[in-house]
Parts: sequence; structure tokens; C-alpha cells
Amino acid sequence: MNRLTRRDFLRASALGMGAIVISTGLAGCLSSSSSDSRKASFRHGVASGDPLRNRVLLWTRVTPEDGKSGAINVGWEVATDEGFSSLVHSGTTQAKAEHDYTVKVDVTNLHPGQTYFYRFRAEGDTRSPVGKTCTLPEGSIEQVRFAVVSCSNYPAGFFNVYREVANEPDIDAVIHLGDYLYEYDNEGYATDDAETLGRTMPANNDLELVELVDYRRRYALYRTDADLQAAHASAPFIAVWDDHEIANDTWKNGAENHDDATQGDFTARKLRALQAYFEWMPIRPAFTDSNEAIYRRFDYGDLVSLYMLDTRIIGRDQQLEYENYLTGDAETPLNIPQFTADMSDQNRTMLGAEQRLWLQASMNFSQATWHVLGQQVLMGRMSLPAELLLDIVNRNPAILTKFGELAVLKGRQLAGDPTLTAEDIARITTVLPYNLDAWDGYFVEREVVLGTARQLNKNLVVLAGDTHNGWASNLKDMNGNEVGVEFATASVSSPGLEEYLSLPEAAVADAEQAITLLADDLQYANINQRGYMLVTFTAGEARADWRYVDTVKSREYSIDSSRSHAMKVSAGERTLSNV
Repeated sequence: MNRLTRRDFLRASALGMGAIVISTGLAGCLSSSSSDSRKASFRHGVASGDPLRNRVLLWTRVTPEDGKSGAINVGWEVATDEGFSSLVHSGTTQAKAEHDYTVKVDVTNLHPGQTYFYRFRAEGDTRSPVGKTCTLPEGSIEQVRFAVVSCSNYPAGFFNVYREVANEPDIDAVIHLGDYLYEYDNEGYATDDAETLGRTMPANNDLELVELVDYRRRYALYRTDADLQAAHASAPFIAVWDDHEIANDTWKNGAENHDDATQGDFTARKLRALQAYFEWMPIRPAFTDSNEAIYRRFDYGDLVSLYMLDTRIIGRDQQLEYENYLTGDAETPLNIPQFTADMSDQNRTMLGAEQRLWLQASMNFSQATWHVLGQQVLMGRMSLPAELLLDIVNRNPAILTKFGELAVLKGRQLAGDPTLTAEDIARITTVLPYNLDAWDGYFVEREVVLGTARQLNKNLVVLAGDTHNGWASNLKDMNGNEVGVEFATASVSSPGLEEYLSLPEAAVADAEQAITLLADDLQYANINQRGYMLVTFTAGEARADWRYVDTVKSREYSIDSSRSHAMKVSAGERTLSNV
């Protein structure tokens, strides 16, 4: 199995790059319709992304409605007002079948910190919806506000969360942390309610994604969702991929949900998936020269440096799995020496050396007040008692009882109960990392990242998705030094820990309390609701507000204000507090 090289990324990037045109200003508009104009529509809305101080990327997809396969002429307009009376950019290009009729316009020569409106027009005078976007500010600014989302699974439920994001005022950007779509077939993950909800995937889109046409069709299906379209039209997206844009638990040379024997070479599948990603997402190519990949930086004046990282594809070594260390011995159920040796391997990486060095150099160079890592998986240390973890791995139906027992013991320990026995203490202090797919499974490299932030004395905030649950943690290095904080968003629609643990609703609150108590650095958990985060940065603090919808199983929903939560960290401090 061949590693995906930079040459491969250049190839994938080039395949997506052909759809991009550069707009430098006013360059005329699409000519009026004629008798031989192609019939086309804008079924998939509009989007913008990757804003910089003087440019932003615009996206749309033109759908042929006449059964022909030739190119379609399309124009764009950019204005400073929603009525388009003050045009600053216009131009024309062609939407072509080789790029799945997607169009990407890199609009240049814009002003910093400016709001713009944009739209497209196809032959026959068909107009797209209007989108709103903005450029990055420069200099001294008072506030930056992000909406943070991840994990949108079409058959799992409605995209009510995206609708709420679209309704949020004064968002500088929507940060999407991956799992924009899922690769499974109609019988796959989280599809149980799809038929009832009318969210089953159609006949030409119901198989697992392997070929380029499969990935393209899945993006097209997701982008017909009106709530997702509304979110894209409301603000620029700054996105990274996670695993399901390709296959579950992807690493640099493979994935849990890939079989070479039946699905062909993994690298070939990955390249097809990346081509579709670059075609359908408002993102610039992975490489603009030989030193850049999807990891990139966005500077919001002197306030925030946002580093978008790829923890999944470029550098990740294969995940460790507890099942490979089970001994079958009741006395010593895990081969701890071998597990410890593998975990301590200095060469194990999630970022890869090139990306890690780029991050360290970028953090050293930036003088922003806040240094924010936008990435996929939990960085916070989530170590749980080993016996509890084994019960989770083995899906023990008595898991709730075990949670309760160990939480009581931990509470007694924190209260200084002198009657605890050595065996009691061992039960709660013999701990193992919960999720080896997260940074807990790559703790050597986590120490490097945290060590860099501590050495440079940076205000570090990590944003995470992937788990489908809301979390907040204090970030500490292996010596217990406080380094920064982590805010993790719940999913748009994918089910969370409540489903994995088969928790009845009445048990959720107790389980959340137990997990927060048992995992020392964890400060907050919501394990059963879908939602998003609003993260606000000022010179004095970074604040996360978790917003949850009461259901994704109906289009009739509301924000569950009883479960909304907010935490903050002050500049110069390294620990979280409730708001």
C-alpha cells in the first residue's frame, strides 16, 4: 500500500484547481440570453470560503437541465450592497463536466474587513441565490466570532443546526471541522430513521462511496439541503476534512472502512475523494506551491491567528486499538508493557513532520493575542479508569452501574475520605486513554505541540469536533503544567455517546457527571444532543457558547435553552471557568 505523497496531493489539487478562475475587478457580465442558450439551474446554492485580507473564494454549481454534456456559460457579480447597485467585481467563465459543473472564483483586490454580496447567473438569465461573505480585518480589532460545526450525517436527521448557524448575526466565519458528509451506504451508520424522516439516499446514491462519481453524487445530495445552503450563503466557511470525507478512521495509508480486496487501492480511492472535496468545497487547492497543504493560517488582525490543521490524512500513523492488546487473562486483561511501548514511540505522528514544523514556526511568528487550532479530534486528556474502559470496549450492559461505582469512589477521594482502601484508590487511579483515534493515542506529539505553546507563552485555544458531543477541557502537559483550553462542538446530526453506550435519557445527566468527575482535565460534557458552538474572542477572553437543538428528527424544533452552556478563559490564564 503506497503512501500518499506530495506529488499525489499536487495531482488531486490540480484536478480541483481547473475549476478556479481569478477575478480582479469589473470585467463585464454574461451576455443576454439567446435562442441557443443552455438550460441550467442553481440547485446547490452558493458558498464562499478561505477569506483573506484582500480576497475570498466564491463557489457554485450549475446543473444542466437540457440533457446535454457541454460547457455552460456562467457569470458572477460581487457588490458592497445586497441590491448590487455598487458592483466591484464581475466576470464570466464556463462550468464544465470535467469539474462536475462546479465553479470557483477567487475574488481579489478586495478591502480588509469588508462585507460583500455575490451571485451567479447562467445562460438563459437564470440567477443563483445571493450569498454574503467578508474579508479578514487587519490592525487592531475588538472581536472575532466563529460558529463551529462538524459531523453532518444526511440520513441521521435534519440539518436544523445549520439553519440556526445561518440565523446567527455577526459571524466572521463558519469553521467546519470535518465529516461534512459520510461515505456509508443506505444500510450504514445512523440510517435507522432515514426512511421515516424521508432522508434515505436515492437509488444512484445509496452505495458506499468509492468512485469519483459516488463522492460527487453524495456532495450533490447534501448540498440540496436548504438548511446547509442557508449556512453557506450566510458567511464564509473555513473548512478542513476529517475521515468520513474518505472513509471511517482514515490514516495516511488506509482506513478502517476500506478493503483493498473489494474496493481497490486505497490511495486511488483517496485521490478520488479529495478531487470531489476540492470541487465541491469553497476551499483553495491543497497546494499552491510545494510547501503547502490543506493546513493553513488565517489572521484576524492582531487578535486571532487561526491555524487549520489536518490531523487525518497527510501525516497520521495508524491508530492503536485496545483489541490488539487484550490478553484473555482476567488478572492482567491488557498487555500494558507492549501498549506503553507502542504509545511511547517517538516517531508516531498525527500531523507529520512538515505540518508540525509549519505550525511551530507560524506560532512563533504570530503576535496575535489568541492562537487557535482548528482541527478534528479531541486534544484534551480523557483518561478513564481501566476497568471502566474495558467495559466500554466490551459493551458491558452493566456500564451504568460501573460509572456510578467509580464516580462515588472518585468523589470520596476528592473529599479526602480516609476510609478508602488501597484497592479502592487503585480502581480510580489505574487509568487509560479513552479514545486512541484522538490525540490521546498520539500523546508524544501532543506534548510537542503543548510544549511549543508553553515555551512561546501563547494563549492557546483548541477547537475540536469528531466525537458528536460537546466537551471542554483544560489542556495540561504530562507534568501537569497548564497550557491552554479546548472547546469541542457537538455534531450537526450524527448520534453521540448516548447511542454508543445505549444510555436511556434518564441516565444521561448522571453519566455526564460521572465522566466529568473521572476524567481529571475534563470540565464540561454534553453527550446526547446535537448542536454547534459560538466562539467569541476579545482582547480579554475567549468564550464558547454551546447551543443545542431539541431534536434533529423533525423539522419542527427549538433551541434547548435549558442545556445551553458557556465557558471562558481569560487572556494570560490557562484554565476554564463557567460564565
